[in-house]
Amino acid sequence: MPCYNKRAMAFGVQDFHDLVRLLEQHPEWRAELRRLLLTEEILSLPQVVRELAEEVRRLAAAQRRTEERLEELAAAQRRTEERLKELAAAQRRTEERLEELAAAQRRTEETVQLLVRDVAGLKGESLERRYRERAASYFQRILRRIRVIDHQQLGLLLDEAVDSQRLGMEERADLLEADVVLAGVVEGEGVYLVAEVSGVITAQDVRRARRRAAVLEKATGRRTLPVVAGERLLEEDRETVEEAAGVWKVVDGRTEPPA
Repeated sequence: MPCYNKRAMAFGVQDFHDLVRLLEQHPEWRAELRRLLLTEEILSLPQVVRELAEEVRRLAAAQRRTEERLEELAAAQRRTEERLKELAAAQRRTEERLEELAAAQRRTEETVQLLVRDVAGLKGESLERRYRERAASYFQRILRRIRVIDHQQLGLLLDEAVDSQRLGMEERADLLEADVVLAGVVEGEGVYLVAEVSGVITAQDVRRARRRAAVLEKATGRRTLPVVAGERLLEEDRETVEEAAGVWKVVDGRTEPPA
């Protein structure tokens, strides 16, 4: 078995300094020495560190881009919310304006309805006044010696009937609403006439004329003729036509006796 020289194998401090000096003089030896002394994992560590550092830089850049994008999205979200608030405010203003317009429309419709009623009322009053003032002309084919019973005279006449209990107060009040009340003569007999005047004669007008004529006949004991007068008879309404068959009609200047 070979025997080694212990002094030859000893490596002292001086030898170490000599080695360091040689490595400083020959830098190419350092890589070889590292290859011999270090493992591949350790040798590759600087490269790994560089790669990790590069990856960290990439991640940091990506993080910055993500944060910037998030800031852009947040700004866009704020703009969207502001726009939505503006739209909501505009919607509220629109709804308020629509409500104002609807209210104005309702007021206009109410005004028009009032005007229509007022005009209809004025037209009705004018028509009634014309039939009263020209009663001798309009009703000459029904009565002779025509005399208009005005509202005051009719009231006194009905008061006597109420006092003698021939008439009730409700009947009196209803008859006082009659449009035209006349006194006259038919074939030598003294009679009364109660006329309901309307632009368009309806079944309701006919029923009122009949009812009020019956009340006046009961109050006075004198024959009373029911009459409807106006510009037109509602002929498309069968009920009106049937009701009107039993009364005198003065329509647009023409006089028709009961059927």
